[in-house]
Amino acid sequence: MAKGLAVTMRHMLRKSETQQYPEVHPDLPARSRGVIALVEENCTVCMLCARECPDWCIYIDSHKETLPAPEGGRPRARNVLDRFAIDFSLCMYCGICIEVCPFDALFWSPEFEYAEYDIRDLLHEKDRLGEWAATVPPPPAHEVGAESPKELSAGSRPAPARRTAPSAPVKGPAEGASVAQEAAQEATRETAQETAREAARETAGEAARRPAAEPAKEPESRPRREPPRAMRDIRSIRPPGSLPRNAGSPPQKKDGPEGER
Repeated sequence: MAKGLAVTMRHMLRKSETQQYPEVHPDLPARSRGVIALVEENCTVCMLCARECPDWCIYIDSHKETLPAPEGGRPRARNVLDRFAIDFSLCMYCGICIEVCPFDALFWSPEFEYAEYDIRDLLHEKDRLGEWAATVPPPPAHEVGAESPKELSAGSRPAPARRTAPSAPVKGPAEGASVAQEAAQEATRETAQETAREAARETAGEAARRPAAEPAKEPESRPRREPPRAMRDIRSIRPPGSLPRNAGSPPQKKDGPEGER
């Protein structure tokens, strides 16, 4: 009894910290899970959130709408959202629907003042979910020295320059070459060309004097193998170990009762 009174006296002497709610709202953490907000413009009715919800508390209805075809194109059909409702009396606030949404249509909102007197009123439609989207806090800023997102770095990167084929170098006389040197080089080229022509003529004459070679004999083709004959009756196959029966010989009688039959 003395220990219990000691605890009571210790707390009586401390200064109380009372939050004047609802006049003063509490400072909630940035990642608090209050309620799920919906951005209707981003929803494509892919049904991923409804299929992955472990409590099956998300209800979605939609219809298809055909868009007019642009010039030189064809009409396209898209899903139009008719109903998006969440039953918060069943929701377990696991956040799976927000994680699997591929188009960022669902967000966590710190709003928590949505209590109702009737449990059936906790089924909120897309209009109420859309109002909570305005209370979603902005994403936190990057840490100092952190890398910028890949989307921003890719957008600010300059376009690569187009590669052009290198122009062929213009052949000209070497710098400082005299006219005499150019004439000597030209004479050397002509002499080499004339020598190559004479060698080609001699080679052609020798080839003409040679006796004509006998035509090459074609390799003897092997006899073509006849394809196997198709088996028309499987009973015509002789079992292994039996002797062939002559066409004119009478059938042999078997010993025993089978031969008398």
